[in-house]
Amino acid sequence: MTLIKLITITLLVAIGLPPQANAADKLTPEQLFSRGAEFTDVKISPEGDYISAITKHDGKKKLLILDSKTNKLTHAVFFPGNAQVRDYVWANDERIVLQIEHLKGWQDHPLYYGELFAVNADGSRPIYLFGHKSGGQQTGSHIKQNTPMRATAYILDPLPEDKKYILIKALPWGHGGSNWQENTQKVFRVNLYSGKRKKIASAPIPNANFLTDNDGEVRFVSGTRDYINYELFYRQDSKWVNVDKLTHNLNNLTPIAFTDDKDSLYVTGSESGKPEGVYLLNIKTGEQKLVSQDKVVDPSNIWINKTSKKLYAVEYENGYPEYEFIAPKDPSAKYIKQLLASLPGHQIHLVSQTNNAEKMIIKAFNDRNPGDYYLFDSKAVNLAYLFSEKKWLDPDQMADVKPIKFTSRDGIEINGYLTLPYGVDAKNLPLVVNPHGGPHGPRDWWGFDPQNQLIASQGAAVLQVNFRGSGGYGADFEHAGHQKWGTNIQYDIIDATKYVIEQGIVDKERVCIAGGSFGGYSALQSAIIEPDLFKCAIGFAGVYDLPLMFEEGDIQGRRAGERYLKQVLGDDPQVLKAMSPTYNVDKLKAKLLLVHGGDDERAPIEQFEALEEALKKHNYPFQQLVMDDEGHGFYNDEHRAKYFAEMMGFLKENLKL
Repeated sequence: MTLIKLITITLLVAIGLPPQANAADKLTPEQLFSRGAEFTDVKISPEGDYISAITKHDGKKKLLILDSKTNKLTHAVFFPGNAQVRDYVWANDERIVLQIEHLKGWQDHPLYYGELFAVNADGSRPIYLFGHKSGGQQTGSHIKQNTPMRATAYILDPLPEDKKYILIKALPWGHGGSNWQENTQKVFRVNLYSGKRKKIASAPIPNANFLTDNDGEVRFVSGTRDYINYELFYRQDSKWVNVDKLTHNLNNLTPIAFTDDKDSLYVTGSESGKPEGVYLLNIKTGEQKLVSQDKVVDPSNIWINKTSKKLYAVEYENGYPEYEFIAPKDPSAKYIKQLLASLPGHQIHLVSQTNNAEKMIIKAFNDRNPGDYYLFDSKAVNLAYLFSEKKWLDPDQMADVKPIKFTSRDGIEINGYLTLPYGVDAKNLPLVVNPHGGPHGPRDWWGFDPQNQLIASQGAAVLQVNFRGSGGYGADFEHAGHQKWGTNIQYDIIDATKYVIEQGIVDKERVCIAGGSFGGYSALQSAIIEPDLFKCAIGFAGVYDLPLMFEEGDIQGRRAGERYLKQVLGDDPQVLKAMSPTYNVDKLKAKLLLVHGGDDERAPIEQFEALEEALKKHNYPFQQLVMDDEGHGFYNDEHRAKYFAEMMGFLKENLKL
C-alpha cells in the first residue's frame, strides 16, 4: 500500500489561517493541550469530486470545501454573528446540508435550535432549509428562507440515491415549557432546493430514533420515556406496532440494520441485564438469533456498509478497541483489515465514502494521536494523507494509556485506564484520579485525552475508572450504581486508587482527585470518604447537594428527568444528604479547588453556592475559579487554557511536581 503525503499549507494560506507549526513553539503546555482540533468531520462527496472539513477560525467553526483533484479551496461556509457550522451531510454530489448552532458566552456546548441550511459546493443556491425563523428573504442577504416551523431538526437520511430530497426528523417545540423534549417527533421529506416539506411519519414514543431502509422508507423507531428503558416499534400499514410482546427476554432494543429478508433486522438488545449484543430479529415470529456479543462490554460502534446498508462489523472496547467482523467478505471489512495492517498501532474508522465505495475518508487514531485523516483509494489501493486534528502535538512524545482491571472490595470486576508519563519509569509516580461524568450512560475509553496528556506531560499518572453505574458494561452493571452515588460508586474509585498504589506504580503520599460534572461530585465525595488518601481535590461543574437536584437544573424540570432522578438517586432526604458533600464538609482534609460556570444549566451555580456556604460555615479554606458566562464546561480555547493553568498550578503545589 502506497503512502502519499499531501501538503496542506496552501489551504491554510488560501483561507487566511496563519500557519500554526511555528506558533506552537511559543505556547505554554496549558495552551498547547487546550487548543481545539484544526480539522474535524472530514468527508468526501458522493461522486468523489469534493473533500470537506470543519475548521475553526476567529473562534467559530467553518466548513471548507476542496476540489478533490487539485486540493484547492472551492468554497467556505460560515455564518454571521454568533452562528457557526455544527454537523453536515453531503445530500448529493453538488449540495451540502448543514446544521446551524449559536455560541453563547463560553458555553461548552453551543445552542442548537434545529436550523438547517443548504448550499451547493461552489457556494451557489444557498437557502435556509428548515427552522423557526420567518419566511421570505433575510434582510441584506441573498439567502432565501422558508415557512417557519418551531422545531428542532436533525438530518435523518440524506437519501444518496435521490438528488432532490432529504429526510429530516423534527421535534416540535409546542407551546414551550420544560417538557417539550417529550413531544412527538415527526419525519419530513424536504426538497433540497426549495425547502418545501411533507410529513411522512410521527413517532409513537418520546426521544425517538428512526431507521430507514434502502428506499428511504421509515420502517422502525425506538425511544424512551425515562432515559433508562427503551421500546422498539415497526411500521405496518402506516401504523406503529410495539415489538415488546415478540422479544420475550430482550430489553432496550435499538434497530441498526436490515437484512435481505424484509421481516428481519439486526438490533442491539440486552438479555437479563447482560452486556448488549447484536441480534437478528424476525418481527413477525419473534425469533431471535445472537449474532455478536462480548462478555464484558456493550458494542462501542456498529459498522454499516454505507452503500448496501448491511451490517459488516461490531466494535468493542474492553480495554483496547477491536473489531468483530460479522461479514468478513464485505468490502468494507476487507479494507479495514488492510488499513489496520498499514497503520500499525492505530485504530481505523471509515468515516465517509463515495457512493461506489472507490474512495473513502479514513481516520486513524490512538492514545497518543488525536487523529489523522487519509484518503483511501480502494481501486488503486493507495492511502493519501490529508489532515491531522492537532499537528502541533508530537505523538511520539505523548503518554501511553494502559487498560487496567481489578476486583472491588465486594468482588466485582472493575475496568479502567492508566495514563503513564512518557519516558518515566512507572514506579512511585504522583497520581491524579479523574472520575468521568454521568455517572450513568458515559464511560471512559482508550484514546487521546488532552487534559490527561497535559497532566502526564508534567510527570504525573492519571487514573480513570469505569465504576459500577458506568454505561457500556450491561444494564446490571449500570443499574448497580443507582442510588449508590455516594457509596459503592465512590468505593470503586477509592479501590482503584489503592490498587495502583499497591502495584507500586503510585506514591501514596502524592495523590489528588479531579473531575468534572459527576466527576466533580466524586472528587469531593471520595475525599470525604477517604480524607487521608487524597491530598487535594478539584471539583469542576460538580453537583454537591443531591436534594438540590430535584429543585434546580435542567433535569428535574422535565417529566422524564424527574422519573430518572427518582430512579437513580431515590427520594429519601436523609440518604441524599448523607451522600452530599455539602452536608459532610466536616470530614474533609484535602486542599480544594472549585471551578464553576454561572450559566451552567446541568449543575447550576446554586450547587457551587451551597458548597461554598457550607465550607465558609466550617471555616474550611478553598480556592475557586467562577466564570460568570461559562456553562457546563469550556468551549473557547483561551478559557480552557485558563482553567488548565489554574488546575496545573494547584496540582504542582500539592503533588510537588
